[in-house]
Amino acid sequence: MTSRTSLESAAEQEKHLEAASSLQDAFGKANLKLKSNAAEFTDGEETLLKDPVIVASDVAAQLTFLRKLKFQYLEQNAKDKYVKTIVSDIDDAPMVTADDNRELATKNEEKKTRLRNAKAELADVQGNIKTLAPLVEEDYDKVEKQTEKATTLAQKIIDAKLTLTRLRQTHPHPRLTIPMADQKLAEQVEQMQTLHDKVQEISKNAQTIKEGVKEGSLEVEKLRMQRAELEKTVKAIKIDDEGDDNRKLKPLYDWFMVTLAIHRLIHGLHQSHAASENELRLTYSVAPSPADKPTLITICLIFAPDTRHLAAVQVAGLEELDLDVGDVIDTHIQTNDVYGLVAAVLSHVRVSLALRTI
Repeated sequence: MTSRTSLESAAEQEKHLEAASSLQDAFGKANLKLKSNAAEFTDGEETLLKDPVIVASDVAAQLTFLRKLKFQYLEQNAKDKYVKTIVSDIDDAPMVTADDNRELATKNEEKKTRLRNAKAELADVQGNIKTLAPLVEEDYDKVEKQTEKATTLAQKIIDAKLTLTRLRQTHPHPRLTIPMADQKLAEQVEQMQTLHDKVQEISKNAQTIKEGVKEGSLEVEKLRMQRAELEKTVKAIKIDDEGDDNRKLKPLYDWFMVTLAIHRLIHGLHQSHAASENELRLTYSVAPSPADKPTLITICLIFAPDTRHLAAVQVAGLEELDLDVGDVIDTHIQTNDVYGLVAAVLSHVRVSLALRTI
């Protein structure tokens, strides 16, 4: 009876060994890819690991897989222990008491407590990561911008140094310093003030000269008209050269001619010529000072036929002075002011010559 029981137990053990071998073969053929998954998890591409969403998805998949694997391991281990306990002899079977169960429960509770604490710490770390990740990204963007700005500023500093070096080579010592520039600026301001005072003084003198020239021109025109009338009177009187009236008029005529010559010399009348009955040409010699070369200005006065009304005026000799007196001529033609016209034209010429000599 004892030998039969031992044979049956040996047959049961053989069956269990065959089942374990078949389980091992099935586990080997299952292609669970534990090593490859571990390698992919640890040695994955950097581009995938950089994205937190992808990493979280991979971690969740791995956790699911490991939970299933743990459950299968625990299940198979419990089955193996249960089979070994059943098929082995009573004397060889491990004894499981209530104390062992309580001790095992205590260890499991401690492990669960550590696991909960670890999960809580992991949750805290994940929360901190989620909170700090945007801040870190923002700080990273700021640092990147500051780095680009620093690089640009460094390049600008290098360019400025090169420009400064070129300027130093182009402008060697002695260079113009800030105190020297301030002093030169003060001197230039004083010179400008002095020149401004001179310009004002010259303007006043020019105004006085203009008024004097205008009065002299009017006087010249009056004398010219008187001379024309006297010449007509002299031509109208036909007296014998040996008469007494001739002897009386000759000194008066000589005096008038001398006076007219002096008047011409004073006012610069170089030549006067009647081109026709209604056209008079006056040539003036104008100079800013007696030592300067005079400029000849010819004024052609054209009157309406059989009247004393001024019809047109032509002025020659203004090309070198680049002077335009068209408005002055039109104004005096409208008022029929011959004296004022001649005086105004000569005044503009004298002022232009005076300004050119300054």
